[in-house]
Amino acid sequence: MARRLIPTLNRVLVEKIVPPSKTTAGILLPETSTKLNSGKVISVGPGLRSPEGNTIPPAVKEGDTVLLPSYGGTQVKLGEKEYVLYRDEDILGTLHE
Repeated sequence: MARRLIPTLNRVLVEKIVPPSKTTAGILLPETSTKLNSGKVISVGPGLRSPEGNTIPPAVKEGDTVLLPSYGGTQVKLGEKEYVLYRDEDILGTLHE
């Protein structure tokens, strides 16, 4: 069983962030108020090759919090954790506080 996955080309391995279902005070939150499809970048491939042979690096790096599309990606299970593998161009943007 593999423990680590290093993506190829322009692929990005993301662990989805599961929003809390209740506040610290114990108030239950409705699903619609907490639904932001985001994740943390775990691993990034080296990038695509241009026709000239140069490497085009991915737009995100390890540790970034990213906004993900509603559909797409490839489900990957490593050990007990589940991840999703996306192409760099499928990621909608990075999230900052």
